Amino acid sequence: MPEDLKYTKSHEWVMIEGDVATVGITDFAQEQLGDMTFVELPEVGDTFEAGSEMGSVESVKAASEIYSPVSGEVIEVNEELEDAPEKVNEEPYGDGWMVKFKIKGEPEGLLDAEEYTSLVESEAH
Repeated sequence: MPEDLKYTKSHEWVMIEGDVATVGITDFAQEQLGDMTFVELPEVGDTFEAGSEMGSVESVKAASEIYSPVSGEVIEVNEELEDAPEKVNEEPYGDGWMVKFKIKGEPEGLLDAEEYTSLVESEAH
């Protein structure tokens, strides 16, 4: 699990570089869901408050919402996932990224890698 990322309790990861945040779902989340069959992402220009639903993923096992870990405006979406949702399974922290935001305000309530690991371990039991 990458140490330099931040995480949410709903299993999204976020990489913050200046005022841009790249978002995806964690390896734990994709493992729980299984093979991805469809990814629904927001449109460029959409705005979200932290914690609000911004899209969804569907897998052979289940469908799950994706929540925005930050407040801001969508400036880029990973269009490759429309044709290749399996990238989320193969590289959740790489080519499987989902959305880039221009952040509004200071991100709050994000977990570091250690806190997220503790959360995952408690959910696994």
